[in-house]
Amino acid sequence: MAASRSLIGKVALITGASQGIGAATALHLAQLGAKVVINYSSNTKPAEELVQKIGSNNAIAIKANAGNLKDIERLVDETLKWGGGKIDILIPNAAAGATGKGLEATSEEDFDSVVGLNVKGPYFLVQKAAPHMPSGAHILLVSTSLTGLSQIMPNYLLYVTTKGAIEQMTRVLAKDLGRKGIVVNAIAPGPTATALFLDGKSEELIKTMAAWNPFNRLGTPEDIARTVGWLVGPDNTWVQGQVIKANGGMQL
Repeated sequence: MAASRSLIGKVALITGASQGIGAATALHLAQLGAKVVINYSSNTKPAEELVQKIGSNNAIAIKANAGNLKDIERLVDETLKWGGGKIDILIPNAAAGATGKGLEATSEEDFDSVVGLNVKGPYFLVQKAAPHMPSGAHILLVSTSLTGLSQIMPNYLLYVTTKGAIEQMTRVLAKDLGRKGIVVNAIAPGPTATALFLDGKSEELIKTMAAWNPFNRLGTPEDIARTVGWLVGPDNTWVQGQVIKANGGMQL
């Protein structure tokens, strides 16, 4: 367990939290004392296993499509009922990755699916949750370091388009919700060794990507989770409207 228990009494809602960075973040915030809502979209087993690891008194798993408005409303309602009528930390982490298609190959269905989960979902989750967030609460949106990478490949077009929207959303929401005392930022991870990220990549490619970083390694979900823990914690009262690049210096 972490030495600090700085989030005792706080309720955190994290979408896409059953695996990868979301799961590491849920576990870390729970270690800091928060009660955590673990949202997932389809696979119940890892979500329930994470609840068991944290403890059922301090975590709950809620299945919902984080890109569907009715599911978002239900997710917020169930969080409020379980968490005592408030949300202190909101992390819209669920997202669709790169489709592998460039401009010419992108279909309307591709566009609607990725934008629906990556932009519409966070937008309306914030809309529904913000009225129940007290002064001092934190919203942390999730971008990517790819938005600032000059060597970006054409097949990442749709993905980085959605993350660019997230970064603009962060800036405007920080001005708007900041008047209510809500702290709004975004985190932009670099290459992170999640099972999803590593899937299908050769050892040679992984070593090449690790070499882009001055530490000569990929990030870990725990690296990102610890950064999140500070950004949404009580010590962060003055970093507002920023996109924090958590990539170990890969891209500055």
